[in-house]
Parts: sequence; structure tokens; C-alpha cells
Amino acid sequence: METKRRALGKGLEQLFNNENFDLDAFEKKVIDTTPKEEIVELALDELRPNPYQPRKLFNDAALEELSDSIKEHGVFQPIIAKKSIKGYEIIAGERRFRASKLAGKETIPAIIRDFTDEEMMEISLLENLQRENLNPLEEALAYKTMIDKLGITQDDLSKRVGKSRSHVTNIIGILRLPSEVQKMIASDKLSMSHAKLLSKIENDDEIIKMANKIVDEKLPVHDVEDMTTNVEKKHKVERKVSKENKEFKYVEDMLRDKLDTKVKISDKKIIINFTNVADLNRILEILDVKE
Repeated sequence: METKRRALGKGLEQLFNNENFDLDAFEKKVIDTTPKEEIVELALDELRPNPYQPRKLFNDAALEELSDSIKEHGVFQPIIAKKSIKGYEIIAGERRFRASKLAGKETIPAIIRDFTDEEMMEISLLENLQRENLNPLEEALAYKTMIDKLGITQDDLSKRVGKSRSHVTNIIGILRLPSEVQKMIASDKLSMSHAKLLSKIENDDEIIKMANKIVDEKLPVHDVEDMTTNVEKKHKVERKVSKENKEFKYVEDMLRDKLDTKVKISDKKIIINFTNVADLNRILEILDVKE
């Protein structure tokens, strides 16, 4: 713990350990508590990306825009880096680093701090989540890495990144899909809503077949929902709803939104629908029910 305090600096450890970590506040604290003489110019060729960087693709147009700004005004906010065996690793500020290279710069202002691997991993993920959206596959891989490396639960992670437990569970569910389908999600050919429905199917061949059909025919989500549950579309039939059902309708709605499946409350029972074993496991993960 003492080592961590020295690495983060006074006041930073408490900020870092907040349940909802705010990267902007954290980075501002690092800069505000760093004397100007400790902000150094590092050669760009001495820097390498954070090894835990979840983003694999960067928006070229956004980088060009940032590069143009750096050409005209320079880098206003220093990056944060860590000394490594060879050169330095970027903790926060990889977009500024890449844009500076595009702008033809040779150096970049930097603050050098000694963070642990766990802290570097968390900062890198949160930098992308809070400042520039990751695609669902990148987000899923980042969550899985944090859970595995930090030994935390999905519930702990959801609180840490400020997302709902069901969101984390559904995103991680993408990793159960065949790699061919994962690539479709990463390239925005399939939406996250499509991915959630596909993850309920157990047979990989059927998943791939369905994914290709969605892409080729540009199928909307509600059509896919009917197909994955093998239910044909029918005209809605009005039914008489019992007094008890009306009373707990709002609870049914909340559970349906959380579990992403049909839920019915009747005769003092909660009935949760699932399509197969994979879908049941997904629901159990959301409810944090362990075997």
C-alpha cells in the first residue's frame, strides 16, 4: 500500500479508488499536483502504447483533426507515461501521441509516474470508455481482461466502470460467439442488439448462418427476435389482464429490461423465460447466481 501511495501521489490514491472513476478528474489531479519542472519532453520514438490498450482501431478523421490542432497550437495537455525497460509506456494520452506523430513532431510533453499494471489496465479502459466509444468487441475483451487479471466479479467491474451489471454481462457474452461473427460486430455489420439475440443460440453453425442472413438481408432486431425464438409474427390479441398482473406490471417491465427476456408474474410466482442452456447461463450471470 505504501508503494502505491508513492506511485500515485498525495490525494490520488483516494481518487483512483472511487467506485466511479472519473479519468478527467484523475488526469487533472496528476497535472495540477506536478511541478512544471517535472513535465518533460519525451522523444516520440521512445514511447510505446499502453500494453493494455483495448482500442485496436483509431478514427483516422479524428486523429487528423487533432493533428491539425497540434500543428497550430502544440500539445496543451501532457501525456502520462511510465518508465519501462526500453523507453516509456503510455499510461494515458495515446491519441495525443499518435496525432503528434502525424503532425511531424519529434517530442511530446509528458509526466512520468510509476503505476502498477492493474492501474495501467484500468486507466486505459476508462480513457476509451469515457472519451471515445470502443466498439462492442473491444469493450468485451477489455472487460474480460480486467476480470481475469484483477480477479474481480462482473458486479465489481460494473460499479467500477459505471455500467449496469446486465450491460457488462451482455457485452462479455459476445465473446461466446464464433470469431467470424465477432468480426461482424467489430466492423459494425451487426449491432449489439443483434449480438445479444445471437448469443442465445447454442449451435455455432446456426449462429453464423443467422448472422450472415441478418447482414445480407439487413434484418431489423424485432425480425431476428422472432426468428431466434422460433415464433412467427402474429397480430396482437387483446387479453384480459388480472388485477394481480396489473399490480405487478411495472415489476415485470423492470425484470424484462434487466434480463432481456420475457418475464411474467402470476399467482405469486415469477416466471422467467429462457430459450436454451446458453440463455439460462446468461440470465444466471446477470442475477449473480453461481452453480
